[in-house]
Amino acid sequence: MLVFLLSFLLLGPIMKQITNRVEKPMFVILQDNSVSVKEATDSVVLAAINNSLSTLKESLTTQGFEVSHKDLSGEESEQVIFNAPASDLHGTLRKITSQYEGKPIGGVLLVSDGIYNTGLSPLYAAYNFPVYTIGVGDTTQRHDIIVKDLIYNKIAYQGNKFPLRAEVLVKGYLNQNISVSLLQGGKVLERVNKNPGSDQLLTVDFSPLASEQGIQRYDVQVEMKEDERNLKNNHATAFVEVVAGKKKILLVAPAPHPDLKALRSVIDKNSNYEFILHIPGVQETETKNLLPSAVDLAIFHQSPDKRARTRDVFQRFASSKTPMFVVVGPQSDLVQLTRQNMPLTFEQPPRQLDDVMPVVNPAFTGFLISPEANTLFTSFPPVWVPFGKVEIPASSSLLLFQRVGSLATAKPLLWTDAIDEKKIGMMLADGFWRWRLEEYSKTENTEAFDEVFGKLIQYLSTADVKRKFRSFPVEQQFSDTETAIFESQVYNEIYEPVFGNTISLELTDELGKKYSYSYVISQGNARYEIGGLKEGVYRYKSSTEIKGRKEEVRGQFLVTAQQAELQNLTADFELLRRLSASTGGEFYKVNEFERLKNDLTKIEATGVIHSDERYDSLLNLKWVFFLLLILVGTEWFLRKYFGGY
Repeated sequence: MLVFLLSFLLLGPIMKQITNRVEKPMFVILQDNSVSVKEATDSVVLAAINNSLSTLKESLTTQGFEVSHKDLSGEESEQVIFNAPASDLHGTLRKITSQYEGKPIGGVLLVSDGIYNTGLSPLYAAYNFPVYTIGVGDTTQRHDIIVKDLIYNKIAYQGNKFPLRAEVLVKGYLNQNISVSLLQGGKVLERVNKNPGSDQLLTVDFSPLASEQGIQRYDVQVEMKEDERNLKNNHATAFVEVVAGKKKILLVAPAPHPDLKALRSVIDKNSNYEFILHIPGVQETETKNLLPSAVDLAIFHQSPDKRARTRDVFQRFASSKTPMFVVVGPQSDLVQLTRQNMPLTFEQPPRQLDDVMPVVNPAFTGFLISPEANTLFTSFPPVWVPFGKVEIPASSSLLLFQRVGSLATAKPLLWTDAIDEKKIGMMLADGFWRWRLEEYSKTENTEAFDEVFGKLIQYLSTADVKRKFRSFPVEQQFSDTETAIFESQVYNEIYEPVFGNTISLELTDELGKKYSYSYVISQGNARYEIGGLKEGVYRYKSSTEIKGRKEEVRGQFLVTAQQAELQNLTADFELLRRLSASTGGEFYKVNEFERLKNDLTKIEATGVIHSDERYDSLLNLKWVFFLLLILVGTEWFLRKYFGGY
């Protein structure tokens, strides 16, 4: 037998193996954990719902389902905490579809009040499983006054009045006077009385004065009515940053040019900039605007010019500390540029112009340029530049190179430099207005052009503050449902980052209450998270010691409250009914759990059989080895026992 089996195995026989694996079907219990459910439902009812869901889960498991209990965030949760600041029913159902793609789903049980305040309506989507719904909450139409929305500018300028519009939704108080007040620091700034008539939406306009700098809080409060039950939606808060004034950008040119329009379009898009144009004999500005102390950035287009129309203004700014952006073209006086210590030198005075195209320098570190802008710039049409060898200081940072035909050269087209802590931008280009038109013809927008030149103007007009200690919130605004994140950076004498410093952080809220924190920064971990902050403006003071000297940074940030769930507490059972009907499920009330349980037991828990088929050599099977071993051992034992050799 042994010899036969060995001879047979030497032929390399192959056997087909089939393995069957049964995958249980899923059943998902999805419980709405939003604030609106907690506000409109009695705690005893919520506890009873949780007990009923636990019993239902055990029944479905016994029936053969794999049961998952989730909240609206998609997280597994046995004990639901009703603290979700918003309800996105469609988004959660879509997550379930994606998570269990390819897996059999027997159904989804949605326990909700039917209120959604973010995302799409669940009625306008298709799901590949039946949705059974249980309605919780109160469907009674209540008399209510809701501050639905506040419309205002995030930035206002000190000393100016700014518009603030409140949209008030009135339910059940038609043809009654509604009193709406605007408050700051508990003081009433304006009060408006309006009668909505038969219209439910009331619009109230305010015009407060921005008197103090910084982030200012303005509260809109609607006077409550006697029979009004939900008072949490009677007010809303607006936070406005009041700044000293706009940055002034001066553009000086000897004559009109399409390039000026391209630059002006970029500057006018930023509400923080005030554009000033000076063209001698064409459009002249006031003398006070031509002083270096009066502007934040001076742009000189082909100035100083050969006819000396703008030479005096250029010399005045060249000898000052005001940042400059100089565009060199055919009308530029290159001799005067060299005399004024500009970061540009020609080996020989150029006598002709050359056509070149732009190439973005990926190593530029002054600011980030998006990949889309980088790609579009390579397709822009040529501009005219002075022909000849150009020399720039080694300290310059190149933003754009020159490309001749398909050959990218190392010649500079646009670069920045800092001379005696004064920022200077230089550009060798005449006709770059074509870039903006070319982009619009291809994409129907000018985002790439506006991005590069907008960031360049912002970079040049912003003064550098070389601190050895920096500490700041990563965002100027956080919601009260998320953590506020601070980042701290410490530098040595040559501005290399160092680690190991202890950072002391002190927060002060609007009532003057202080909160103290302390943490140590390390490489790869320079951030600190603070949770549980309430709505309001917080002022922070961050400090550390560098070589025995205390360094300190101060600032402020904002925490806003999420009140979307408190806007509407009237449950929408009709939406749940329609959702169940459209997906093949059914709607149940809270007191119909037994009927729900009986209906779900009728669902057959049909699993999916997955068959794995593979071919394997008999030599790889372990039982063949043991069979051969038994045969050999048996023969050896019998020979020994009977005395055979």
